[in-house]
Amino acid sequence: MSPDRPVGDLFRRFRERLAAEPGSAAGGGGAVDPGDAAAEQGPGGRDNGSRATGTGPGGDHTDAGAREAGLAPHPPRDAAPTTRRRRGGKGGRGGEQLTVPPAEFTSYYGRPILKPPVWRWDIATYLFTGGLAAGSSLLAAGGQLTGRPALRRAGRFTSLAAVSASAYFLVNDLGRPSRFHHMLRVAKLTSPMSVGTWILTAFGPAAGLAAVAEAAPRLPRHGVPGPVRRLLPPVGDAAGLVAAVTAPALATYTGVLLADTAVPSWHEAYPELPAIFAGSALASGAGVGLLAAPCAQAGPARRLAVAGAALELWGSHRVENRLGLLSEPYTEGTPGALLRAGRSLTAAGVVGALVGRRSRLLSAISGGALLAASVCTRFGIFHGGVASARDPKYTVVPQRERADRRA
Repeated sequence: MSPDRPVGDLFRRFRERLAAEPGSAAGGGGAVDPGDAAAEQGPGGRDNGSRATGTGPGGDHTDAGAREAGLAPHPPRDAAPTTRRRRGGKGGRGGEQLTVPPAEFTSYYGRPILKPPVWRWDIATYLFTGGLAAGSSLLAAGGQLTGRPALRRAGRFTSLAAVSASAYFLVNDLGRPSRFHHMLRVAKLTSPMSVGTWILTAFGPAAGLAAVAEAAPRLPRHGVPGPVRRLLPPVGDAAGLVAAVTAPALATYTGVLLADTAVPSWHEAYPELPAIFAGSALASGAGVGLLAAPCAQAGPARRLAVAGAALELWGSHRVENRLGLLSEPYTEGTPGALLRAGRSLTAAGVVGALVGRRSRLLSAISGGALLAASVCTRFGIFHGGVASARDPKYTVVPQRERADRRA
């Protein structure tokens, strides 16, 4: 580099300045250009120091010194870094020194990673009424096959009322009735919603025809209503059996539908949700029988209550203990209170049904307890899934645990 050029001249002056400092790497003393010395001073002759020379207020390389010298605080030296040592060696000494604390879970501004379900109370009610319709149709089929007319009538009428309410709540959530019709234009076996729409479409008319057949004895024996009076009972019996065959799918498909979503506590509980919903449906149907039928005809309802309670209690216990972190939404807050109430009411209903074989009042109380238990269980599962979608830790932490297990 030519010394005649401005850049070469600056480099020469800088080298002379280094040589002039005591203890410098260049060694020895040397003259310093007075112009250079003046350049090192700020207004009023105050020495500003230099990062290159390490002199002056900025020479200690601190943020405060850099500010006094008018320099940018780079790198910061005032605050001592947070250090931790990983345990290792003898006595916990040694190991890699960390300058930052370990990363903890967080999300952008604490916002949910998943969009919570937009479903409202009407879908939670739809879950209950669908199970009630399925359980009541099974109860009606049991009364039909065992010659218990009171049980058959109660099951058929309740099934029609419940499936009608289910259709209303579903259409209300969809917004327009035409959307339900549009879902029938295709049949997609890989879509629980599509399969559920077809199940509801097959179950509803069968349950309705079976319920209408109960009005046959009230029709006149002569004239045009006469043949209808004679045809309705066998047609109603066939329709009741069709509804009973479809009932298990109606009772469980909503559990498959919830587990098929990305909601963490629903998705991880995919083995238990269909069992819980099946047990809840059986228990609610048994509750109808205990409420409406006399004690002499309530035998199938009691057996249905025992089977439904066993399934429901087993599934509820599993989702509250098997899922690890994702079990928390089912044990805390409103979902936890609802599920605990559902377990207590189910146990009380079963005990009352077995003990009160000859007590009409105790049987009716037990039936009411089983119906209330079904409501609490369905709403508890619903609100537990919504709570898990709102908190981002239920999405990120299980994902990291699965990644660590794979690694």
